[in-house]
Amino acid sequence: MTTAAPAAVTAPVPRPDPPRRRRVSRDSLAAWGLLSPNLLVFGVFLFLPLLATVWLSFYSSSGFGPREFVGADNYTELFGDSTFWRATANTGLYALLTVPVSLVIGLGIALAMNKPLRGRGVLRAIYYVPYVISGVVIAVAGRWIFNENVGVINRLLRSAGLDGVPWQSDAVGAMGSLVLISIWTKIGFVMVVYLAGLQSIPKEYLEAAQTDGAGRWQRLRYVVVPLLKPTTIFLVVLGVIESFQVFDIVYVLTGGGPGNATEMLVTYAYAEGFDARRQGYAATIGVVTYLFIAVLTALWYRRQRAQEADL
Repeated sequence: MTTAAPAAVTAPVPRPDPPRRRRVSRDSLAAWGLLSPNLLVFGVFLFLPLLATVWLSFYSSSGFGPREFVGADNYTELFGDSTFWRATANTGLYALLTVPVSLVIGLGIALAMNKPLRGRGVLRAIYYVPYVISGVVIAVAGRWIFNENVGVINRLLRSAGLDGVPWQSDAVGAMGSLVLISIWTKIGFVMVVYLAGLQSIPKEYLEAAQTDGAGRWQRLRYVVVPLLKPTTIFLVVLGVIESFQVFDIVYVLTGGGPGNATEMLVTYAYAEGFDARRQGYAATIGVVTYLFIAVLTALWYRRQRAQEADL
């Protein structure tokens, strides 16, 4: 009797992987379909004008006729331009005066509006209305209020036996009128943002602090204000960015005068581009202003990422 040898066990031959095919899911197509209108709007009205401005800053152009390539001459002239540095200083001073004051007043109003008051909704709307009104309308009203001869404020001062303030003919008075009007328009937005921040604070924190014997001001200082720090940083950055972009109120209320006392970066760019017909130089001012804003935004974003990492 013979014994058959066992059959050899062979390992299964692996099959080659099928070729990978790029397949676009329906979700991706739907997402791109929804995003494409916004991307088109951003591209046409934001990125293309930005690239055109950068390109124009290297040319000398009056808006008519051929352009002349000048390289970096516009930037060299700009950094030696005393009016540009005056406009930069005015813009920084404007931000330094309007942002902190509007934050303090807006926070105070938000704290008051966060309480159960009768007619609270109407009061919130009244405070917020100046922010949504056109800046031109606000500036026209400001010219009437701060008129040196027939203005409301000077009339009240003279009726009290005081001298009127030279709101338009004096550098300090012109900047003061601009700052006061701007603060009035900013308060409503600051109030709304702070009010949202206050309503997001857990009541347990305030109740625990009150149980420990903390008074009203102590709760505000050690509980409310620290918890509102991200909101405050957001408002500061946004306020400074808006200060670098201010145009309509300055142009209508003071026109940058007297003697460039209230000239801002954007109004100076407008004057160079449309009054002096130096559009290449005006584009250079716009590019530098954009870089200021971009650096500030990048610093804020970096700080936000650092805070999120610490949480």
